[in-house]
Amino acid sequence: MTDLLRPNNSLTNRISYWHLLLLLASLPFDRFFSHVILISFALHLLIHLHKPLFKPLDIVLTSAFFVTLISTLYTTNLPGAYSELALDIPILIIPMLFCLATVVLKQYRDKLLQGFTWVCVATVVYLYADAIRLIKYYQLPYSAIFSAAFTNHNFSAPIDMHATFFAMQIAIALVYVIAYLIREKSKYGLYIPCALILVAGLMQLCSKSVFFALLLIVNIAIPCFLLQQKKRWRYIAATAAISVLLLAVVFSIGTLRTRYITDLSADLSHSASGQLLDSRMARWSVVTNVIKQSPVFGHGAGTETAILHEQFFKQKYYSSFLKNLNAHNQYLSFLFKSGIWGLLTYLGTLVYGFNKAIKRKDLLFFTFMLLVSLISLSENLLDVDKGVFFYGIFFSFFAFSATKSDDAFKPVSV
Repeated sequence: MTDLLRPNNSLTNRISYWHLLLLLASLPFDRFFSHVILISFALHLLIHLHKPLFKPLDIVLTSAFFVTLISTLYTTNLPGAYSELALDIPILIIPMLFCLATVVLKQYRDKLLQGFTWVCVATVVYLYADAIRLIKYYQLPYSAIFSAAFTNHNFSAPIDMHATFFAMQIAIALVYVIAYLIREKSKYGLYIPCALILVAGLMQLCSKSVFFALLLIVNIAIPCFLLQQKKRWRYIAATAAISVLLLAVVFSIGTLRTRYITDLSADLSHSASGQLLDSRMARWSVVTNVIKQSPVFGHGAGTETAILHEQFFKQKYYSSFLKNLNAHNQYLSFLFKSGIWGLLTYLGTLVYGFNKAIKRKDLLFFTFMLLVSLISLSENLLDVDKGVFFYGIFFSFFAFSATKSDDAFKPVSV
């Protein structure tokens, strides 16, 4: 722990390291902390700015911001566009700052991820402790921990985090722990409990998209990226058995079965107007009809919620109307606001990230890209502050932290 908090480097680089560590550690908590740390980091880099720090900026990392900026030029809702533009500013600023801190990122990548992982583990432990406190206070049976009152958004409520966005962070931490266990067998005693805590947190958060992404990462990506020959096949057999066990747990616990199976089926059904709850598929149908009115350029930044609010009322999707919901699909959101060119830009950015991750054999970078791609199917990731920071920080982190000698964890052979 001392080595984690006291890196051996110049004072300037140590301060940069502490800023980066705090920035990652702030992700599970109130956005105020992330904003203050980012501003402090920017001031620190500006104070110590000198010519050798300048490196080429990877403009692709900022593409989502420029899509919003350009679509602001023809929007019909300027106040909404300005709010959205302000929300996306970190996507422009973070790559610039991380570009200046490339040396620190490369040198301390593993320590920064380790610190982030400890924070995720501690946060899950805190959430379980808070849930147990409430169970004791209301004299409920301990089995109530698996009820709807303590799962999904209710589980992450004490830190005021959307369940899916916190689950994405835990997923990054869990893959880091698994990769570390494969590389450092001597650390089993320390890291296995961490892995179990993170898995328990993910099950409690009940994020369907993150759960599916992790099944792909753990059963396919990890053996392909990190293992070779017999070790790969032994690992696949072991994780397949564990995955079956987890699925059995999901089917055996009523709340989890409802969340992962029943709710997924309901989301993908075509619910009729006027029902108590509207499915995602029904909302997507409304969104698609509006997109057809302006498919090339879209309706402009900041227009999505206002237009859909009106359309949901007309279609009698009163639940979506009252909650003032957006498309809940990042791909459709880009089509809605910026048209085909905006969607193609976003897709190109994702392809660019996947290409970088696969070329470098960087498992964690690949994990991040897969999470973003799959969560974009069910959430407007870039329309909320925590989603913007997750996207901006980790995209830049993995893009600038890779090194020629060790892009990721080395594959393990027989």
